Amino acid sequence: MELERPFLKLPFVFDSAVLAGEVERVLAGEWLPHPSGLPGNTAVPLIAINGEPKDGFDGQMAATQVLKDSPYLMQVVSSFGEVVARSRLMRLAPGAEVQEHVDFNYHWYSRVRIHVPVITEPSVRFFCGQDEVHMAAGEAWLFDSWRRHRVVNGSSLDRIHLVIDIAGSARFWRMVRSVQRDADISEPKRVTFNENLNPTLMTERFPAAPVMAPGEMSAIVTELMVDCSANPDNDQAVLEYYHDLLFDLVHDWRNHWSLYGFMAEGIEGYQKLLQKAQAALKPDPRVLVTQSNKVGINPIINQRLLAAALKPSRASEFVTGRS
Repeated sequence: MELERPFLKLPFVFDSAVLAGEVERVLAGEWLPHPSGLPGNTAVPLIAINGEPKDGFDGQMAATQVLKDSPYLMQVVSSFGEVVARSRLMRLAPGAEVQEHVDFNYHWYSRVRIHVPVITEPSVRFFCGQDEVHMAAGEAWLFDSWRRHRVVNGSSLDRIHLVIDIAGSARFWRMVRSVQRDADISEPKRVTFNENLNPTLMTERFPAAPVMAPGEMSAIVTELMVDCSANPDNDQAVLEYYHDLLFDLVHDWRNHWSLYGFMAEGIEGYQKLLQKAQAALKPDPRVLVTQSNKVGINPIINQRLLAAALKPSRASEFVTGRS
C-alpha cells in the first residue's frame, strides 16, 4: 500500500528487553528459511494459516504456538487493536542484506506492515525510496512497500524485527494521517508487559474473496494504467493495447459476475477470462513500466490481478465461516 512518505514512525513504544527475552526462548528449529531462499533471511511465523507454522497468505489466520507461548509478543501484536494478517519474527544475519525490491502482490494492495525492532544496532539501515532510517529497538514503524526498498544489516548481531501485517480500520488510518501531516500527537503509547493481561487477538478470516469483485478489479486496473500512463518513456500504442486488454477483462468479468457471482457453475468461465488475458500479455515483462517505482507491468498484472482474482477453493468459507 502506498503512503505519503517512505517511512512513518508510529506513536507506540514497547519494552524491547522483554521482547528480546521471549525471542531468545524461541527454539532454533522454529526459524524457517525465506520462501524465496534469500540468504541470511529467516522467520518464525506468529500468525499464519490455521495457526500452522508455514508461509502463505491465502487462508484463515490464527496464532501459532510460538505466539501463544509468548505473552508479551501477544500483547504487542494485539496492542494496535486491529485485525491482523500474516505476522512473523524476521531475522537478518550479520552482514546480510534484503536486496532492493517492490512488494506488489495482491496481499500488499490493501495492507501495510508494522515493524517493531526487537534486536538491532544503529548500523542496521532500512532504505525506502530516497530515504534511509535506523529503526530503534522498541519503536513502531510503517514504510511504503510500493516504493523500492532494501535492508542492510551492517552489525555483528542477528537483526530481529516483529512484523505485523494489517489492512487497518478507520481509527488506525486517522492516526496515520495525523503522523503524515505532522499533527500534534500526545506522548507515545507505552505498552509494557502486564502479566495479568490476556488480550483479545483479532486475525483475518477472509483475506481474499473466492472471486474478485468487479469493482476491486476495476480499481486495480485503473491505478496501474494511470501509473504506466504517467511514464513518458512508455509507448502510446502499447499503453492503448494494455488499456483495452485490461478493461475488456474488467467488463467481461463484471458481466460474468452478474450471472454467477460465487457459484460453482461460473468457475470455468472465470478461468477462461483469466487465461485469455494471460495469453494476450506481451512477451516482454517490461513492455510498460510504472512511473512510481519502475516495475514492469506484466509481473504486477500476474501477481496483483490474475493470480488473485479466482480462489474457488475458498468459496465454502464465505458461506460457513470455517476453513
